[in-house]
Amino acid sequence: MGVMRNPEELFELTPAAEEVPTGLALVAGLTGFADAGSAVTQLNRYLLETVRTTEIAVFDNDALLDYRARRPTIMFDEDHLTEYSPPRLVLSLAHDELGIPFLLLTGYEPDFQWDRFADALLGLMERFQVISTTWVHAIPMPVPHTRPIKVTVSGTRTDLVESMSAWRPRTQAPANLLHLVEYRLADKGESVTGFVLLVPHYLSDTEFPLAAVTALESVSAATGLIFPTDRLREEGREFVSKIDEQVTASEELARLVGTLEERHDTYMQGNPLPSPLVDEDGSVPSADEIAAELEKFLAARRRSDEDQG
Repeated sequence: MGVMRNPEELFELTPAAEEVPTGLALVAGLTGFADAGSAVTQLNRYLLETVRTTEIAVFDNDALLDYRARRPTIMFDEDHLTEYSPPRLVLSLAHDELGIPFLLLTGYEPDFQWDRFADALLGLMERFQVISTTWVHAIPMPVPHTRPIKVTVSGTRTDLVESMSAWRPRTQAPANLLHLVEYRLADKGESVTGFVLLVPHYLSDTEFPLAAVTALESVSAATGLIFPTDRLREEGREFVSKIDEQVTASEELARLVGTLEERHDTYMQGNPLPSPLVDEDGSVPSADEIAAELEKFLAARRRSDEDQG
């Protein structure tokens, strides 16, 4: 018979944990699986850069992280090492733009010990008497960048499902750890909402700023928290403008994007298509040619960013 290991051994509380008020909302985004448009990566980075945070629990990398799959970075300075930077998985106390406190879980999705980690997180939530949990995920979909990013909503908030969930499939899908946490919370009757962003799949390997904007808007809709988004919106407008230049310059590319727009609009208008992704015959529009053309733009953009840096 196996030995039951204490979930609390997976993290260390900081002294600030004693000062955390109870009854806060929890916002979570973990990277590592299908982070289309780097939506969760940008969300975490943007929040950590723009809102006031204090770490209250730090999780144990040696127990949860596969270092060979996600290797830490080092800084090499001519002939010696100056910095070692492993990934971090942290629960923090944060404050939105109006000073409203909430809990924020950021970092990597654990590679190991999912059940034990879920027990640890639920234990922390019980300790701090969390009143609601909101988490964000992003997947690539054959949808056009010329339309607002839609979401699929899951969890126990039927009001948000009815008002925001654009695509409600019945399907099997690979789970991530926050799916497990949501499943556990919903089973207990707790308030939990999961947002899956449907990001244009020809932009899934980029940092698409408007994906981060949609993530922030989704969190605000579920929690009432307010976040500054002006910088991301401006970056998003510039990003889309440059993509549109590529589309305008190519008749074939414009036709392909037009096909995605037609399928998207037909679905959103209530026509009997089972999904915004497929035609009536069930075929999925290919975005290979779009991706090939846009890769030229993205490569040029990366070079420009490096030159500016």
